[in-house]
Amino acid sequence: MTERQQPQQAARVPYTSFVDVLLLLVRDGHVLLARRHNTGYADGQWNLPSGKLEEGEDVVAAVIREAREEVAIDLDRGDLDMATSVHCRNPEGEARVGFFFHARQWRGEPGNAEPHKCSRIEWFPVDRLPADTVPYTRAGVEQFRRGERFGLHGWP
Repeated sequence: MTERQQPQQAARVPYTSFVDVLLLLVRDGHVLLARRHNTGYADGQWNLPSGKLEEGEDVVAAVIREAREEVAIDLDRGDLDMATSVHCRNPEGEARVGFFFHARQWRGEPGNAEPHKCSRIEWFPVDRLPADTVPYTRAGVEQFRRGERFGLHGWP
């Protein structure tokens, strides 16, 4: 076959997944959640302090940055354990990989540092999350409780 006679291959579109970091602050059997507000996604639902990986940033640096930005606490790399990860596909079909970090300790008292994106923060029993918790967050917290290191959520 000449080059002209070769069957055409469809152009491959690169597959991407967003990388998220989520922070598990647990105290006395309660986990800290933030109620999303004015973000355009899952507003009114409870979520862990979290965010997306930024250019040139590793996942540990990202969760430390998000902790400072969202709940005004300071963390060191040595304060964190990689608790679980979730490969999620949301209802819109968008894929995400979330790294859930458990903070063994932190400096400062958590507070709502982003009132323009979060209407309030609150501690909930880790085994009784509110019904209106973001499903992705719920999946990660439940895996953490069961000691599972990885899970899928939203895939057929």
